[in-house]
Formats: sequence, structure tokens, C-alpha cells
Amino acid sequence: MTGANCAVIVWLVSTTVAALGVGRKLRIACALLCLVAFVVLVTPQPSVQRAALMAAFVLMMGGFGRPIRGLAALSLAVVVLLVADPWLAGQYGFGLSVLATSGLLLLSGPLTDLLDRWLPRGIAALIAIPAAAQLACQPMLLLLDPAIQLGGVPANLLAGPAAAPATMLGLLACLLIPFAPPLALLVAWLGWVPATWIAAVARWFEGVPAARVPWPEGPLGVVLVTVPTALIATLLLFRRELPPRWSRMIGVAVVVSLVALCGRAVGDGLGPALHRPGDWIVAACDVGQGDAVLLRQGASTALVDVGPDPEPLRACLDELGVSRIELLVLTHYDLDHVGGLDAIVGRVDEVLLGPVDDPEDERIARVLRAGGAEVRQAGAGDQGVLGEPESAAPWRVLWPDPAAGGVEPGNDASVVVRFDLLDASVLLLGDLGEEAQDRLLGRHTLGDAVDIVKVSHHGSADQSDRLARRVGATVALVSVGADNGYGHPTRSALELYEATGAEVLRTDESGTIVLGPGDGGGFRVWSERGG
Repeated sequence: MTGANCAVIVWLVSTTVAALGVGRKLRIACALLCLVAFVVLVTPQPSVQRAALMAAFVLMMGGFGRPIRGLAALSLAVVVLLVADPWLAGQYGFGLSVLATSGLLLLSGPLTDLLDRWLPRGIAALIAIPAAAQLACQPMLLLLDPAIQLGGVPANLLAGPAAAPATMLGLLACLLIPFAPPLALLVAWLGWVPATWIAAVARWFEGVPAARVPWPEGPLGVVLVTVPTALIATLLLFRRELPPRWSRMIGVAVVVSLVALCGRAVGDGLGPALHRPGDWIVAACDVGQGDAVLLRQGASTALVDVGPDPEPLRACLDELGVSRIELLVLTHYDLDHVGGLDAIVGRVDEVLLGPVDDPEDERIARVLRAGGAEVRQAGAGDQGVLGEPESAAPWRVLWPDPAAGGVEPGNDASVVVRFDLLDASVLLLGDLGEEAQDRLLGRHTLGDAVDIVKVSHHGSADQSDRLARRVGATVALVSVGADNGYGHPTRSALELYEATGAEVLRTDESGTIVLGPGDGGGFRVWSERGG
């Protein structure tokens, strides 16, 4: 994309200057100056430096009457940049930029020729260009995210046409700001349209089932994807020189790899997605020994706690197609409730926090504010709505209650919140112990019986019989890690909620648990390990 931006700028400047009747050398000089200005404007990131330097070499060599081919320009740019800054060799941005460009230069032509057998050449080229770039980058991409992005090529096909107008309008707006701010604002607004289209395509593909296929991590995963990638590249580049027998063998190996990949996509992504309730309202993410519960009303989503680690939460959000979180509640600051924070920073609108215990807790608020969230301390009586006005679901904080006195930060000061979704009422108890649960009952009427309760403290023995009976939940969710060293969930906690008539669902046994509204009342339950 950076190379395309540089190409657009060079074309735009050269065309404009040529229309004024200026000679070739001055046109090249103007284009080079604008490239330098572009690098300064967007900051000299590794991919920007590589693209600008390649464009500069092509312009200068063309000016001397000695055209340079793309691969030679890339090689020269890489050598110059690494001599100037050897540390670039360790940066993913630089490596991916070089690999993507190499894929475009080496593989897009042969891949277009191959697809041309079945498709019109123009369409074949449109598909071949992003496919070649992703093919070349995939081994390195696995080091950043252990998954195969099957949606990358179609996403680029849809977003690609908007790149040039977004670039030109954005650049024009920047140039106009010092001289004509109102006109710059108008141009920037026009540029917002293609930019928004690109963002919308990215968000949509983020939620498509099986668009992201999990892959083994580390060296093994890199080898498993590098071998078929190298075979495909060999077949594309040397299919005319290879003996027919070798071509057939490589072709068979490639087909087997693609079949295995598609099978895994269906098994790990599309298959479960087809059975998961599309209209889910509550989901307990399997984040190990910790809490992370999602609640959805219409297109709006709330999240209560983020678990101990970012990766399991990120995977759960991806599987459920959650890209934005309107309300985040962090019940308290134990690691099993806040450790996964990195997975949602920058994706949250509003945050409710439990009482602060030490200066490290305050850091969490600063990180969330830096990510654009509105952050405030939670207390009994706080309330709001989740969802659009016509179908909004009220929520209300029941605890901690300053009027109760004697509530120290920690488990017993966990933020307790009730959501009254259109299809279910949900009570989330954080890690409250028995005494705090009884005090909560003494301070507040819980209202009508609750449909779903998130059992306190991963099903520890420290539960209130009075509260469990008063809640009268249909479903009791226990968010707990398998084989944890705490003995959670305890038999006494499970029997307590079973005795109230609740169906007890546990993430240690079932993995991620998703609930949707049932046809005749009640809930449809889907679980990661039970289907």
C-alpha cells in the first residue's frame, strides 16, 4: 500500500508539472522533492523509506536514460537502508514491506498468467496482486499472529480501489491547511469517505467466520507454512523449466496443503460458527483461571473483566466478531481480572473501575484513557444503557456501596453490576465473598429474579446461600481454569446453585460458553467443546 501511495504521488506531481510545459529533469526533481516531503509528512517508517527510495531510484535512473527494473530497485533500496541502519533488519515492518514487494515483483505476473486460463486477464491480475503479496509475507506474519488470514486477499480486493483517492485527498488536505483551512476541512471530509470504506472492509472481515485460521506457533508453524509457500513459488516461477514429473509432484503437494488448510478452516472456524447462536446475548470466554464475560444488546457489546492474559481474550473476541466494546467493567485489580487488558486497549468507549488499591492500579486507568476511553470509578447507584435508544438495555451498579462502610479494595469491593437485556437479566458478582454478598443483599433489593448469574470468585466455597436463593438464576456461569491450584470450583458452590434449580456451566469443562435466546423461552447454549 505504501508503494502505491508513492506511485500515486509521483504520477500526480509529474502530471501536474508536465501540464505546465516543464522539462523532464525538472519534473523528476519536483517528484523527488515531493517524495521527501511525503516521507516527512507520514513519518519515516521502514516501509515508507523503502517505497520512497525505490521510487527515487526509478526516477533518477530513468532521468539518465538507464531504466532500472523493479527487483534491482528493491535490492538497491534494501542495501542502502541496511547500510545506513542495520537495525532495520530486525523490524517486522521493514521485513514485511520487502517481502510484499518481492512477492509483487516476482509472483504477481506468473500468478496472473495462471489465473488467466480461467478468468479474464483484468480480474486475474486483481486477484494475483494481493495473493502474491500475502503469499510472500505469510511466513513472517505467523511470527506476529499464529494464524492464516484467509480474508486478506478478498479484503484487499475490496479496499484497494479506495486507497488512491484516500491518499490523494488526504495529501491535498494537508497541503491546504496552512492556506485555506475551510477548504482543507472539506477535502479531508471527502477523503474520509474512501478511508471509512477501507476501515469498514477491515472490520467486516474481522468478524467473518473462518477468516482467521489458527496455526501452530513458533518455528514449527513457520516451517509448516514456508514449505508449501516455497513449493508454490517454485511452481509459479519455474513451471516451464521443471520436468513434467516434478511439476506434477509439486502441484500435488500444493493441493494437499490447500485441502488441509481449508479443512482446518472449516473445522476450527466455520464449523463451530455455524452452530454458535448468531443472536448470542451472553458469552463467557475461556480465558483460563479468570473472568471475561461479554454481554450484547443489538450491535452494542459490554465486557466484564478481561482475564489473566490478552491472547485468549483476543481469540474469543475474534471468534465472536467483537471489534468494539461500548462498556468495560473491571471489577477489581487482581491479575486474573485485568491481565488481558492489552487485548482491548483502543477498542473501548466507556470504562467502570473498582476501588483503587495501589499506584499500579491507577496505571490501568491511564492506559485506558490513552486508548480513547472515558474512565470513571464505579459505585452503587451508577447506571446507564447498552444499545441503541430504541432497544437499549439498562444496567445498574449494585456494589461497592460507600454507604455500607468498611469495604476495603480487593475481592469484597468487586464491582457488581446487573444488566437487564431484552432477552435476559444478568448479574455479575465479581469475586465477592459470602459476607460481602450478604451485605449486598442488606443494602439493595436485587429486583426481579435473575436469569443468568456469573458465580462469584470462580466457584470458591465462599458463597452466600441467601443470595443464591434470592437470585434464583436459570443459568449459573462459572468462569474457571482447568486444573487450577485453588480447587475451583468447589463442590459446595456447585451444589448450592444446582439446588436453586440453575443449570451450572463451567468454562474449564466446556471452553467458551455462548448463550442465545431460546425459541420457547429459556436459552440456547453452545459451548466450544460441547457444540
